[in-house]
Amino acid sequence: MCRQLTDWEKAIEFHGHVCPGLAIGYRAAVIAKEKMDVRFSSDEEIVCVTENDACGVDAIQVLTGCSIGKGNLIYRGTGKMAFSFFNRKDGESLRLVLKSFQGEMTREERKDYILNAPAEEVFHVMKPRYELPETARLFTSIVCESCGESAPEHKIRLQDGKKVCLDCFKDYSRGWQ
Repeated sequence: MCRQLTDWEKAIEFHGHVCPGLAIGYRAAVIAKEKMDVRFSSDEEIVCVTENDACGVDAIQVLTGCSIGKGNLIYRGTGKMAFSFFNRKDGESLRLVLKSFQGEMTREERKDYILNAPAEEVFHVMKPRYELPETARLFTSIVCESCGESAPEHKIRLQDGKKVCLDCFKDYSRGWQ
């Protein structure tokens, strides 16, 4: 008889190895599922905004069903170890921000702490500071007049009277940002 993998084992299998970073995303997903009573998202009913592109995002995908391809995993590159979850059905939301670790720990001790300590010891638990992102949209593809590759219209720029993709676009700046 074949044993069912636990969610932690599924996350490890998807990610490829065990590490404290994977534990962070796993624990964030578990806390969100418990506090918001959410299930695996088959479409866009659950949305996760991740503010990092680290190991933990793999666990978020495995446990919540949020993915970039479905449009319900959104990368917001602040670099913070923070995850905001939104439930489109009931409007509930939750933001989890990893707290700083106190004292010295080995990688194994840190992973175990993340997985087993009370949620409020591991994360700051709060409401997100921003609204639920809109649902994924489909855009018309435009052919870049420089390289010939297609890109969605919201990623096209005008340069010298031509429609160009972001790779071909030469940004103009005189030092002011």
